[in-house]
Amino acid sequence: MAREPLFQGGQLKIGAEVQAFQGRLGHVFSQPDLLIRALTHSSISSQTRPDNQRLEFLGDRVLGLVVSEALFRADTDASEGKMAPRFNALVRKETCAEVADEIELGVVLKLGRSEMLSGGRRKHALLADALEAVIAAVYLDAGFEAARKVVLKLWDTRINSVADDARDAKTALQEWAQARGQTPPAYVETSRSGPDHAPIFAIEVRLASGESAQGKAATKRRAEQIAAGEMLGKLEAN
Repeated sequence: MAREPLFQGGQLKIGAEVQAFQGRLGHVFSQPDLLIRALTHSSISSQTRPDNQRLEFLGDRVLGLVVSEALFRADTDASEGKMAPRFNALVRKETCAEVADEIELGVVLKLGRSEMLSGGRRKHALLADALEAVIAAVYLDAGFEAARKVVLKLWDTRINSVADDARDAKTALQEWAQARGQTPPAYVETSRSGPDHAPIFAIEVRLASGESAQGKAATKRRAEQIAAGEMLGKLEAN
């Protein structure tokens, strides 16, 4: 299978920050152009400088396979119904962004000026996507075992500590409502504060039975999860 053309112009040299990132990642690239592509956001891409979107697609699948296998081996008695929510908790965008933060991936992201000015190095979606692209780059650079080693290194603590019932709060709350014949919870944005590059969203979750709870976070998705968690806490206390 022919390899995709990446960068042209001879041997690619990488800077000290990217070299240091390889140490935090746990993999030194024999083809550093793959890593640079994985770190390149569409805001700065060009015909000779491809972005990381195709790598993100592949990395998502590599991550999923490694985590699935790890969960399968970690608990030989777990049913599919137990493993599925654990898997979802480990590979969702919020978790990928947390891992990306831990290895300071944002420092080495290649962003366009407008994306940098809007706080792109701290955006969870960009960090999660770039981490998946980096995993794909490791896979293409050195094969599945190398990618597996990197993922297990970065996810080790999370895999070993993932809860028996790892459903996210929104899923758990929806199942609570359905079990009682209620319509699904409604999530409403009640306010937005802070600068454009670092907004804080306030989300209120409302049940058909009248209860409500709020959550605040830097993304709507995270605020919804916090609100759902607050609601579950209220319901358990009653």
